Amino acid sequence: MRRTLLVLSVVCAVAFGTLVPPAGAQDGATESPARNYLVLYADGASNASGRDAVAASGGTVTSENPKIGLAEVTSTNPDFLGNVRATSSVKGAAADRSIGTSRPGMGHKFSDERLEGERARRRPPGGHGGGPSKGAEPLADHQWDMKMIGTQSPDGRSALAERGKGVLVGVIDTGIDGHHPDVAPNFSNRLSRNFTVDIPSLDGPCEHAGCVDPADVDDDGHGTHVAGTIAAPLNATGISGVAPEATLVNIRAGQDSGYFFLGPTVDALTYAADAGIDVVNMSFYVDPWLYNCPSAGDYVDAPAGKPTAEELAEQRTIYDAMHEALAVAHDAGVTMVAAAGNGATDLDTPTRFDESSPDFPVDENLEPTESYARTVSDDCLDLPSEGPNVLSVSSVGPSGIKADYSNYGMSEITVAAPGGYFRDHFGTDQYGSPANLIWAPYPQDVALASGDITEPGGAPTNDFVVQSCSRAGCAYYQGIQGTSMASPHVTGVAALVIGALGRRANPDVVRAILEQSAADHACPNPPTVDYTIVGRPASWNATCTGTPTRNNFYGHGLVDARAAVALASGRHR
Repeated sequence: MRRTLLVLSVVCAVAFGTLVPPAGAQDGATESPARNYLVLYADGASNASGRDAVAASGGTVTSENPKIGLAEVTSTNPDFLGNVRATSSVKGAAADRSIGTSRPGMGHKFSDERLEGERARRRPPGGHGGGPSKGAEPLADHQWDMKMIGTQSPDGRSALAERGKGVLVGVIDTGIDGHHPDVAPNFSNRLSRNFTVDIPSLDGPCEHAGCVDPADVDDDGHGTHVAGTIAAPLNATGISGVAPEATLVNIRAGQDSGYFFLGPTVDALTYAADAGIDVVNMSFYVDPWLYNCPSAGDYVDAPAGKPTAEELAEQRTIYDAMHEALAVAHDAGVTMVAAAGNGATDLDTPTRFDESSPDFPVDENLEPTESYARTVSDDCLDLPSEGPNVLSVSSVGPSGIKADYSNYGMSEITVAAPGGYFRDHFGTDQYGSPANLIWAPYPQDVALASGDITEPGGAPTNDFVVQSCSRAGCAYYQGIQGTSMASPHVTGVAALVIGALGRRANPDVVRAILEQSAADHACPNPPTVDYTIVGRPASWNATCTGTPTRNNFYGHGLVDARAAVALASGRHR
């Protein structure tokens, strides 16, 4: 689950990774260069008054989200931030960095989910069973996850008559490969949007004019995996999704590299509201802060001089803007589902430890900034998963145990779902097997760039990728793990519930059905799970508290598609 604060003002700046020159400036001028900022208008202030405040402070609005009053701004005034924050029409403002700035050696945000260290080792796949039965999708034997939540029968066939037909599912992620044979039949290119612009220093060379990818492209693969889990069709190709007749809408907010900026994320949420999307999946957090603190008092422990005023301003802007965007989506009838996070963190404790933030430069002078270790209060939120009206999902492996990496907490987890757990079934032949992962569509171009295949149409180079061929052609699928993979199972079941209730279902009703229908899942015995036996540090050990109907590992229980549809159908009648 991964995931900076926005943005890009003009196309030439994106293409060349340069700062935007001040309007009318001549070559050789000594005037200060233009810098990028985000400005959140005050509650109750009109967008017009917000724009006036920006202009009076020496800034120019380059784009604006009118739903919540978040503006992208450029200014050559070195005192812009101080000036604009002093106006009554502005709630918050933060410096944005040069689009050409990134920290050397920054890794891909989803490397932990892809088990990149394991892909170099060839392992026997094992554990997939004896092959699919007649009428099942070709890779049904890989899909323990669908059997666990009740959308597949033991022989791999579709188990439910309700399949989410016509329900609009928004995937807020790194994109969707709309041409993948196991995605294309359910993909809406008409409704899909891309709110990102590639940053060459972060995402690599731009593939399309203006560094803007088409809305049917995913150069990362994460979003396509999520989309396939939700709604891969029943088409005798590869796998089946949870809601195999739902409509997939790419609402892209993630960079190719897996970073999620504030601006595109806000735009994605408000677009979901405007476009009539029924449910969205959000398997990420908004960069650069794992936890966004509303005040300096929420820092319990940090290095001297931290947090700076600018760091706090940025966190407050993310905190406020995300809360407003989530409210817009909820009020428009969008059910929102998110991954709980892969930090093995007990979210019920009064403090949280964070050594990964900021994970992208935040310095006002656009200089690289290193992450630092900090302990913060639980008022500092992982967004969107800890935002209001968001269903937060923890992850289990094929044995039903909480995956070692999964965050947990009675106060945060709504339900649990299969997310894959490579180290599950310790002490058996299935331990450390790709069979324990979640298998879903994988873009061929990404597989080629990642070395998982060596030529188009070629055989996979490791056992974390499989090829499946049918009359629709050959396609690739990858096995990965994470709460990013658990969340789309719940999103898919939400789509089934909405299909049974009727389009534009009340998100609060959808949540209630998912909670009430979840399968009870008792704490393990003994309740403390020792993850050191699978090679994890002792800090990853976790103690389950609560009852079978509600506890900190599984929330209200394991999501149950059959029970959820039955409950929704009864309410509809």
